[in-house]
Amino acid sequence: MSSILTELGSAIRAVAETTSPSIVGVGRGSGIVIEPGRVLTNAHNLRHDETRVGFADGRTERGTVLGFDPDADLAIVEVDTGDTPAVAWAEEPPLLGDAVFALANPRGRGVRVTFGTVSSTTRAFRGPRGRVIGDALEHTAPLARGSSGGPIVDASGALLGINTHRRGDGFYLAIPATADLRSHVSALTKGETPKRRRLGVAVAPPHAARRMRAAVGLEPRDGLLVRGVEDGGPAARAGVRRGDLLIAANDTDLARAEDLYGVLDGLDGEATLTLRLLRGTEAVDVAVTFGDTVEEGSA
Repeated sequence: MSSILTELGSAIRAVAETTSPSIVGVGRGSGIVIEPGRVLTNAHNLRHDETRVGFADGRTERGTVLGFDPDADLAIVEVDTGDTPAVAWAEEPPLLGDAVFALANPRGRGVRVTFGTVSSTTRAFRGPRGRVIGDALEHTAPLARGSSGGPIVDASGALLGINTHRRGDGFYLAIPATADLRSHVSALTKGETPKRRRLGVAVAPPHAARRMRAAVGLEPRDGLLVRGVEDGGPAARAGVRRGDLLIAANDTDLARAEDLYGVLDGLDGEATLTLRLLRGTEAVDVAVTFGDTVEEGSA
């Protein structure tokens, strides 16, 4: 037993020595130097176009947000990284049970390293704007507050994922460092922030919609309950109101929020979106036009 603990301690120290210099504090969380002048972090760590970046050697610099995708919970900060090394990307994804190491530099106050194992490679969670992030890595390496945006790495210090979500009960989720993620991050480093159509509504999930309708004596129906409507947004201009139940978009039934996102992402050019909704017991069709309302965001 003592031999195993000795080996584990040596592995943690080796990862810390190799990778710690590349882990920074960004805004409310942590980040990863991925190439000279570029730091990867979670979008939810940022509140403004400029942010403080704290390096492991104690240096502090001001960074500027270069690429920002709240739906994927990713952002790239442009900052003077000096001679800080970049973290290497792992060549192979981790397997169930593999050992992983989580690193963080919460708000630039010092690097922490913890150890755990991969408990699942097929989890999913919702990003800050409600879109599902799939195939997440679930692991057991403890994360302190301010660890989001930091990496999980293998024993060589290669990047396996970006920590972003705490499940509770000792389990944590990370966005996997796949080829798709690498391509997405590459676009963000060039300032190519994704643009998506926004309807301008906040919606409740179907189970909440059924419960709320039943509470006021209305027939339960699958759909997305409108909790709020953005002033001046496309939905507001079309006449959508708080309390409406969205049941179809361009003839696609809306059983989940992902159904609505799929329709929005599939619209071309100046296409009009036809929404069918229930207002109380009355079915209403409204036509939504977007104009220039295409930006990062959710529904």
